[in-house]
Amino acid sequence: QVQLVESGGALVQAGGSMGLSCAASGSIFSINVMGWYRQAPGKQRELVTTITTSGTTSYADSVKGRFTIHRDNAKNTVFLQMNSLKPEDTAVYYCHAVITAEATPLAPRIPRNYWGRGTQVTVSS
Repeated sequence: QVQLVESGGALVQAGGSMGLSCAASGSIFSINVMGWYRQAPGKQRELVTTITTSGTTSYADSVKGRFTIHRDNAKNTVFLQMNSLKPEDTAVYYCHAVITAEATPLAPRIPRNYWGRGTQVTVSS
């Protein structure tokens, strides 16, 4: 069973910084892209940032220059460093990864989308 577990959400004042981490565990054959999404109250889930296995990153315009994503492939972990936080960054942050699990007699080895349960980030003004 493959799972993603996030940690690091909290309450922070505007202008502050916070780091999130997400570790993948289970019977993993390989991990492709990893990233973070967020969902604010009353809004749709939106893409924040992604990182490929080779380290190529992409960011939503709203977080460019403030957020940084990186990953530790040896530990199957992705990190999100958030600086200069704004109240509009308040949301539940979800870790996402495209993971190929080890094959079993009932399940072939194919890439699937996996999501963490989410962690709350609240930025006060």
